[in-house]
Amino acid sequence: MRFYIYVFLLTNTFIMAQERLPMDEIPPPPSTLKAGDIISRMIQGLGYRFYWASKDLRTEDLSYRPSKDGASSLETLQHIYGLSLMILNAYSSTPNKRPLSALPEDYRFLRQSILTNLDQSAQLYSGKSEEEVHKMNVVFERDGKISRFPVWNLLNGPLSDAIYHTGQLVSFRRTTGNPIQKGVSVFLGKTKAMK
Repeated sequence: MRFYIYVFLLTNTFIMAQERLPMDEIPPPPSTLKAGDIISRMIQGLGYRFYWASKDLRTEDLSYRPSKDGASSLETLQHIYGLSLMILNAYSSTPNKRPLSALPEDYRFLRQSILTNLDQSAQLYSGKSEEEVHKMNVVFERDGKISRFPVWNLLNGPLSDAIYHTGQLVSFRRTTGNPIQKGVSVFLGKTKAMK
């Protein structure tokens, strides 16, 4: 009997540990202020917002669309997934193949992948000098044709777009009666535990 309880506790702890996703808070600011640190901090701000905007979405939240022609919350998650890949790929100037094929449809997989991509991106950009950042490019590949853009287009393009669409998720879930958890402070990057 003790063995079974021990195995259950270990298994349950392992499952809970696996469910802990990154970006649930914004870490302390860097001690330096390099070009890469600015990009990293913006990604952390996006990641924190996305973490709470996408937490505990129900089936009715995922299927909600503001109009018959508008994207559903699930389709918005898929779009943010593509943007998170662009943010990650820009660090190494890896081409983003267009159109994106076979977008995942599983909510948990999408959420975990987006948060992992953003967390990894924030770590990669952190501490990079202006010279290092200038060597990075947002690269697209469509029908064998390559297009390159400076990494600064990442800020006004995919990064800003992902923040915009994360705000849509917040609005959509409020409409379906499932607002984000109280205590989330995007200014402080921390979430107060509610009593």
